[in-house]
Amino acid sequence: MLALGDFNELEVARAVDFGLYLTSDDGDLLLPGKYVAEGTQIGDRLRVFVYRDSEDRLIATNLEPLVRVNQFAALTVRDVSEVGAFLDWGLEKDLFLPYRNQRRALRPGQRVTVFVYLDETSDRIVASAKWERYLPDTPFEGQAGDVVQLFVADESDLGYPVLVNGTHQGLLYHNEVFRPLRLGDTPTGYVRQVRPDGKLDISLQKAGYDEALDAADTLLAALRTGNGLLPLSDKSEPDDIYRRLGMSKKVFKKALGTLYRRGLVQLLPEETRLVADE
Repeated sequence: MLALGDFNELEVARAVDFGLYLTSDDGDLLLPGKYVAEGTQIGDRLRVFVYRDSEDRLIATNLEPLVRVNQFAALTVRDVSEVGAFLDWGLEKDLFLPYRNQRRALRPGQRVTVFVYLDETSDRIVASAKWERYLPDTPFEGQAGDVVQLFVADESDLGYPVLVNGTHQGLLYHNEVFRPLRLGDTPTGYVRQVRPDGKLDISLQKAGYDEALDAADTLLAALRTGNGLLPLSDKSEPDDIYRRLGMSKKVFKKALGTLYRRGLVQLLPEETRLVADE
């Protein structure tokens, strides 16, 4: 059977003036002429994405969508109507986000995190902004300190809800985020703790001593790049430190202390100098 909302490998059955018909167990479907590569022959097998066009017919394309069925993505709202929103997912026909699947009112140009699924009743590809409902109901197998891959899914008063390794929900607290984040960003993170409800507290920095060592390496590299001079000190503004090094002032001061104890830097009122090498 066809995998609707995903890529399929289908054989070219016949050619028509407006494209090629590809054969499948669910019947032949059209690959419009604008998507046909030069030199394609009858009998060739093509990798195509299958979805429904504006007239609800199965159709094939060689365009790469921004998301497939059973995946999460942050997409841009193209239009809004009384029945729902329509999202840009890289194809000619927009992805439908029904009103019932929204968690808040949306407007054109806004980004929203969704889970894409195949509606069993209508056999149509739809999106849901209530993405946390589609996470597996299984305990997180990792532990505090683990390195994880994050997907920034939303922003709340507390911080940034994130997908952790694509399977569990976590939270990056505002007071532990020292760089701009937007929906769909995929930074590396670290598990701070696994809460009793199964959700995860996440940080963008390693905890404790490991964090200080990583920051010290970053600071040392910046000093070497700057010919042994960095116009930052423990009196510098947090924004200046973050803009240059991508770390908080607290972490920066830990890194300074680590390098100073090694005898590698000279601490001046408005700058830091490299005085020795490792």
